[in-house]
Amino acid sequence: MAGYNVVVVGASGAVGHELIRVLDERKFPLNRLKLCATARSAGKQIMFRGEAITVEETGPVSFNDMDVALFAGGAASLEFGPAAVERGCVVIDNSSNYRLNPEVPLVVPEVNPEDVKWHRGIIANPNCSTIIMVVALKPIHDAAKIKRVVVSTYQAVSGAGQEGIEELDAQTRAIMAGEEYPPKKFAYQIAFNLIPHIDVFQEMDYTKEEWKMVKETHKIMHDSTIGITATTVRVPVFRSHSESINIETERKLTAREAREILSGAPGVVVIDDPAGKKYPMPLFCSDRDEVFVGRIREDNSIDKGLNIWVVADQIRKGAATNAVQIAELLVKYGMLRER
Repeated sequence: MAGYNVVVVGASGAVGHELIRVLDERKFPLNRLKLCATARSAGKQIMFRGEAITVEETGPVSFNDMDVALFAGGAASLEFGPAAVERGCVVIDNSSNYRLNPEVPLVVPEVNPEDVKWHRGIIANPNCSTIIMVVALKPIHDAAKIKRVVVSTYQAVSGAGQEGIEELDAQTRAIMAGEEYPPKKFAYQIAFNLIPHIDVFQEMDYTKEEWKMVKETHKIMHDSTIGITATTVRVPVFRSHSESINIETERKLTAREAREILSGAPGVVVIDDPAGKKYPMPLFCSDRDEVFVGRIREDNSIDKGLNIWVVADQIRKGAATNAVQIAELLVKYGMLRER
């Protein structure tokens, strides 16, 4: 089997570590793996398939003789993405830097895999909450055409990076010990609390995170006629995002029909047994690559409506796994040079 040279940029961070892990677990055909990060992380060693790989400082030369560059996020893709493309390397970017650029495909392999074919060197990985939602929406849209979506998210602190995880852990311990722990990463105390505010506020007092779910979904689904409104909430959960999604369709779907459609959809696992108290929860969906759907029921307030509850690991399917799946599509479509 052919192998490919892959560089992970931001290898020392949470998403970077997950990218490395997913490349191994999914047995991506590698010829060579290079790990890069900031000067602060350069020199660290990360184990991969029994070998210690030294992290290098990212620079334009990092992409020489590389086939795929997996950017873990942040501003690095703006600084180094063009240099990678100039050297013939395909960039798969986890940041928001290129997502709404009309010349850059925004891809979820279960939803719009063919879009990778028109890339011009950069392919964007969508926002984690958007990925989770569209994997569940696409089969319903194909079956009954979605008119409107109302989504409320319950997003884990790991979505804010390692600092978010550490703050929830330390703050919880402090409060349980009767001590104070002022918020640093979040606007307010996150332990034993919910914060209906993720990212900065923008037009109409929606946050950037909420607008991402609207605009990115339109682009991925190739349908800007779908009405979408979102409320995104940070919750005191370490890992895996949850979403309550209300859907109005043009053709009526019964709950049974929706359950059957979703059960056969790629990347979806249905856990929906109210009598047995079985439904998706972050505790049991973390460290998995699937999107879990449950609480499937008809909306009692309108004729052609559904309610679904969706949970997925936002570090894996919402970031690292989706990026590696995009790289797999490039291999599948013969868009990378073989070594």
